[in-house]
Amino acid sequence: MKRTRLKRRGGLGRTAEQLVWLASGLAESGSRIEDRYWEAQLAHLIDELLASNDEDSLNTTLDHLYSADSRAYDELADHLESRAECAGGAFDSHDVVLLAAPILAWSRFRIPATSLPAAMVANLRVHLQAHVLSKDARLSVADFLFSPDQLPQGYCNTAEFAKVIGGAAIDNSDLHIDTEGMPETAQFLSDTRYLLAAVAVPRGGPVFRWQEADGSRDTARDQWRTQGGACLGPLLPGCAMDPVLPETYFAASRAADKDSRPYSVRASVAFLATTLEIPAANLRAVVAPFWERNLEEYRIGFALREREGVVHGVVWPLLGAEDETTDCPAQIEAVLRESGVSDIVLLDHQFPLEYCDDCGAPYYPSADGETVHAEMPEEQSGQAPRHLH
Repeated sequence: MKRTRLKRRGGLGRTAEQLVWLASGLAESGSRIEDRYWEAQLAHLIDELLASNDEDSLNTTLDHLYSADSRAYDELADHLESRAECAGGAFDSHDVVLLAAPILAWSRFRIPATSLPAAMVANLRVHLQAHVLSKDARLSVADFLFSPDQLPQGYCNTAEFAKVIGGAAIDNSDLHIDTEGMPETAQFLSDTRYLLAAVAVPRGGPVFRWQEADGSRDTARDQWRTQGGACLGPLLPGCAMDPVLPETYFAASRAADKDSRPYSVRASVAFLATTLEIPAANLRAVVAPFWERNLEEYRIGFALREREGVVHGVVWPLLGAEDETTDCPAQIEAVLRESGVSDIVLLDHQFPLEYCDDCGAPYYPSADGETVHAEMPEEQSGQAPRHLH
């Protein structure tokens, strides 16, 4: 007798099950010819879900695969990012991709998120096309410098934004950003700003300068830091800044997340040395791991040597596949020593992931092995940003 298949309560929906099947097939594939089949099927389904704004199915499937099949999770995540930043296959005539050019910055003042004047957009176009993009690339630059809170949220919104700016790239025209209703940006000592753009190239052609025979990634990075940085400088008055090489949207975001960790440490040491009018050697840094169910991040509490209390703190989040076996404390210690801090305390017991109930700021470790609120000395407290990143 044929059994009736019962619907599983709380199980995956049909679309999510199809995504799991395709991603698992790709993860288990043993040849390029089989890869191409799975990739085509996966791209087609992802494009349909992006077009229908079905973010829930995408996230549900990722959540399931994260714990059930790490290889299939990586395949699905890679394809989701690729299809979203390429506008979900919306264009037939060109390959189109969303780009991001992150800028790491720190300041005792507010780091701007602001509209770009037309002359500056034109200047940035020149430097992107001369140093970063291939000779046949068409370009669209968004005329706004975004904070992380103002970026497109989720795969579907990213694909929609890529479609809009990608269409402008095919026309080789820039994109005006309507700032009405844009989220407010919190004030941090150290933060990232993003210049967004899209590039359109003939199908199958090179996108970046380093894909051409006479180009290189290192040269592009150096030229962009010098030329692009000089162009962007007037947008960030009173800020120290470090431009990151423009890349495809998700790759650039990951690079900025990774680079922002040592940058935030160096920025904090420079800020404290300037504000407190002391050499970096007079600071003590306490590094400790903070856990929820798993290790989530390391926190660094800065104090004055021979004094109690934590005057400032920095969060060093774990990224990607990092876990308790990754030697993050050694990386943090190396950055601190390069910054001039030699009094470093490494704590190894597990601290809870706690925050202040009143202001939401993280608690930082002290040399006594306790977690405390970071408080600048009273005479300098007015010079510190309201939130410390």
